[in-house]
Amino acid sequence: MVISVIELEEGKTAKIIGIQGGHGMQNQLRSIGILEGKDITVVAHYPFQGPIVVKVDRKMISLGRGLACRIMVEMTS
Repeated sequence: MVISVIELEEGKTAKIIGIQGGHGMQNQLRSIGILEGKDITVVAHYPFQGPIVVKVDRKMISLGRGLACRIMVEMTS
């Protein structure tokens, strides 16, 4: 099942399968380690439209909800 990172529950891990958006956005996310094929774990969803904290390759990354909804993932079992 393909969903966006914003739909993942806290503590769940999925594999990144794509980034929707222009080349600038894709390059920005790739430069901080968010690449297709990597596993991503949601650490925290902050309330009141706050950021989403994810973990990729032992790095904690805080993403705005606009960016998080453009990262498409596939659930791993």
